[in-house]
Amino acid sequence: MKFLDEAKVYIRSGNGGAGAVAFRREKYVEFGGPNGGDGGKGGDVYVECADGLNTLIDFRYQQHFRAGTGIHGMGSDRSGAKGADVTLRVPVGTQVFEEDGETLIADLTYVGQCIKLLEGGNGGFGNAHFKSPTNQAPRHANPGLPGEEKAIWLRLKLIADAGLVGLPNAGKSTFLSAVSAARPKIADYPFTTLHPNLGVVRIGGRDFVLADIPGIIEGAHEGHGLGDHFLGHVERCGVLVHLIDGTQEDVAAAYTTIRDELVAYGHGLAEKHELTVLNKIDALTDDEVKDKLKVLKPLVTGELMQASAATNTNVDQVLFAVLKVLDKNRAERDEVEKIKEAEPWRP
Repeated sequence: MKFLDEAKVYIRSGNGGAGAVAFRREKYVEFGGPNGGDGGKGGDVYVECADGLNTLIDFRYQQHFRAGTGIHGMGSDRSGAKGADVTLRVPVGTQVFEEDGETLIADLTYVGQCIKLLEGGNGGFGNAHFKSPTNQAPRHANPGLPGEEKAIWLRLKLIADAGLVGLPNAGKSTFLSAVSAARPKIADYPFTTLHPNLGVVRIGGRDFVLADIPGIIEGAHEGHGLGDHFLGHVERCGVLVHLIDGTQEDVAAAYTTIRDELVAYGHGLAEKHELTVLNKIDALTDDEVKDKLKVLKPLVTGELMQASAATNTNVDQVLFAVLKVLDKNRAERDEVEKIKEAEPWRP
């Protein structure tokens, strides 16, 4: 299935049904009079977070969604039925924006979350609604109110516990395939990975989701290479695993390039906990590994490690370090929740 993380769609709620003008006149019925029913309400437009989806590819083939029109009222005081609703089913992590692409409408973060985007138009009153002692035979009814319409943007930001970042060919896809059942494309040329890949990692009886984020090069935040198109997927990660290709000459420049892009992109990426890993040490001598770690140490603020995804060297140590950070983040969130619960209720 092709990965698609952004789509623009047009949505429209249903028009309300019109009220009816009708009268009851029967030979053997003592009381007649107006009996036109009300029109039905137009259908609403919802967006729902559904399980089993991980891409917005469905919206590549259908961009227009229209809810049903309410059924018109009829005689014998029969009110029209409500128009059919329309529900956009999206994966977990989808954000809904206005047409300007900046105004956030909804952020769907758990399965089953459902939000109404547009309200259907109300149905019109039939003439039975207007009868009164001074107007016993009203001959007018209201039309239904029109529905609403607008264009929206859907943007998917993958929800992963940890994210792999680094320059192209740093070994991110190899690392992901070594620690999970994910099978991303692996090759010895840049930009092999063109879309994020997710894998479930099991270590020490625990599971967490690891994401391979592609396309970060110098100037990515300005649109170079694959641009900042995929940096948004890193926003929800609890920890970043920064892989550096140990076989390249200037490892310091490789590290600072990625750090500069994270800072320039903003949205709190630069403040996230980061584990820096010198990768591909199987292709280096012990002295070369020591020299490159010595160059990186003054630059790295977090933990500095060495590993080889190809030979599975020190990979478990990296994963346990990720678990340690995730546990710390979870403990901090629990502490914040306890403080909120302990606060006295105020109207």
